[in-house]
Amino acid sequence: MTVTRLLQRQILPIDKDTDVFALYVDAEEARLDADRYDIGGDRAAKDLNNAAIRQSTSTGRSIHPDQIESRTALRVPVGQKLSFGTYFNGFPASYWRRWTIVDAVTLTVRLTGSGAGLTVYKSMANGRSQRVDSATVGGDGKGTFSFELTLTPFVDGGWYWYDVVAGDEDAVVESAEWTAEVPEERALHGTTDIAITTMNRPDMCAQLLGQLADDEALRPYLDTVFLMEQGTKPVSGSEYFPAAEKSLGDQLRVLVQGNLGGSGGYARGQLESLRKGTATYAMMMDDDVVCEPEGIIRAVTFGDLSKRPTIVGGHMFSLYSRSRLHSFGEIVQPWRFWWQTPLDGYSDWDLAARNIRSARWLHKRVDVDFNGWFMCLIPRVVLDEVGLSLPIFIKWDDMELGLRAKAAGFPTVTFPGAAVWHIPWTDKNDALDWQAYFHHRNRLIAALLHSPYPKGGRLIRESLNHQIKHMVSLQYSTAELRHQAMLDVLAGPRALHGELSTKLGEINAFRKTFTDAQLEKDRDAFPPVRRKKPPRKGRDAVEIPGRFSQLLTAGLAPIRQLKAPRELSQEFPEAELTALDAKWYRLASYDSAIVSMNDGTSAAFYQRDPAKYRELLRKTIEIHERYRREWPRLAREYREALPEITSPEAWERTFAPYVEGERDA
Repeated sequence: MTVTRLLQRQILPIDKDTDVFALYVDAEEARLDADRYDIGGDRAAKDLNNAAIRQSTSTGRSIHPDQIESRTALRVPVGQKLSFGTYFNGFPASYWRRWTIVDAVTLTVRLTGSGAGLTVYKSMANGRSQRVDSATVGGDGKGTFSFELTLTPFVDGGWYWYDVVAGDEDAVVESAEWTAEVPEERALHGTTDIAITTMNRPDMCAQLLGQLADDEALRPYLDTVFLMEQGTKPVSGSEYFPAAEKSLGDQLRVLVQGNLGGSGGYARGQLESLRKGTATYAMMMDDDVVCEPEGIIRAVTFGDLSKRPTIVGGHMFSLYSRSRLHSFGEIVQPWRFWWQTPLDGYSDWDLAARNIRSARWLHKRVDVDFNGWFMCLIPRVVLDEVGLSLPIFIKWDDMELGLRAKAAGFPTVTFPGAAVWHIPWTDKNDALDWQAYFHHRNRLIAALLHSPYPKGGRLIRESLNHQIKHMVSLQYSTAELRHQAMLDVLAGPRALHGELSTKLGEINAFRKTFTDAQLEKDRDAFPPVRRKKPPRKGRDAVEIPGRFSQLLTAGLAPIRQLKAPRELSQEFPEAELTALDAKWYRLASYDSAIVSMNDGTSAAFYQRDPAKYRELLRKTIEIHERYRREWPRLAREYREALPEITSPEAWERTFAPYVEGERDA
């Protein structure tokens, strides 16, 4: 016995935001870029082709907001052609083919408008499109068209989509649905708890709750929304909260606890979901996102029909430039043990500038190691089997759990059509501030747990290189934080739970003793730029040196740091650098500088200190030598402790003070 299951429906922007139209409907023609195998291995040719691929093919054509007649209906003016081969309305056939039990789909389109034409297309993994079928609305002006479509040819990649052209009168695409016949035991959809960790973003978080509450199609898929309140500005204080709270009712639970970071917040949601046991999934979601509710429905549906329990992640679009996609999937490069976009993909892609049908690389299926917890659906059975988040405050918790689940046989799929809009990584400064400690410590812990290479592959060497880079850049606070991170890892995994609520305060107090971490919002708080001699040959700080010059600087800069600083440099900055231009090879040539931060809100006074440099260099060499000697022991220790420190019981002990507080309240 089989039943018909809705996989995906045509949708349009809820608020008619013109910035996102390209993600739903495409008015442009397809202009497919060159195949990289036709380009070959010549570096110059590859560079030219890569530059061409990134160039916009958009003519600026778009739809008018008035053409959107409802959440599912779009009007096409006389004589115009529109494509639904877009992020939210194309059907990602290769993902369904690879990961689910579905082997064929039915596309059903309701179309009005005499003479309107409908054409169905598919693409191959190399992006080339093929016409599949077509239909035309007759003289009565109405038509419902169904197309039976196999998933057999999509083993490596490819999409299905449809284009509509209006005939003698305006056409209206009233609805389109992708359905499949599935076994009767898969007829009912699952439900999900949503775990949102928040800290001092009351308005954004309350608006997110409203987005979840107000979507009628989503509500049957929601079990409980857990809001982990970890800040001093509660969400309940937002003007948007009362309406969301009223709408969600008993489906909303606000859990107040100390600032335990992302991992502590999400682990609380995972634990509550696991213990409650009524939802099929738990979805991790950031508090500072704008959500497309339909994406949650699609993630649940994909999870329901997966061959095995599967983590289903969404993509991240920029909150500020809403058609920009930040990574189509991410892996952990095992030799470096660093997360990255696969080499044949792009980490920043504007779909309003070059649509899916014109971007060859977007048609190949991307297989991933993990998905960020800005939007990530985890089956409850996976949490029950592999445990909860690592207690590592922030950074690498999502990556580590993805790798842990993968090792246990539970894949992660970053699924096209499920996404949120989020502050992009490019607008953050987490490599220099307090987060540098957690970045480095947690990367080391994750590598000790999962690296397939002896001594972590290239990780120790890369850590040494980065450490010296920070030191020659006069970023002494960052270098010291990274030292402390490495020492804390050497101390073993048993202290991780106990440090969750205290480590951030210790780090912030420590780094404020360094001038490069003392930020000022007012530029006039610093002395004026002054130096005894002008720059050699009038060199401009924004010039980009060639590769040989950079290598020469890398070799000489560590030696130069031992020399005494130039006159005036400790009292006056020698230069003023924007965050964009504050590269290590520039900073290494100065004895002092005013450097602005990536977020554009403040700046710091960097000053070279030869004595401090010598101390840091000695510590750096000693610590990295310890890692080379002790890696096997450390890896064994962390791997043996992993089941215990990620267990629900361990997390229950960590949360006990806050749970008791809730009971007392």
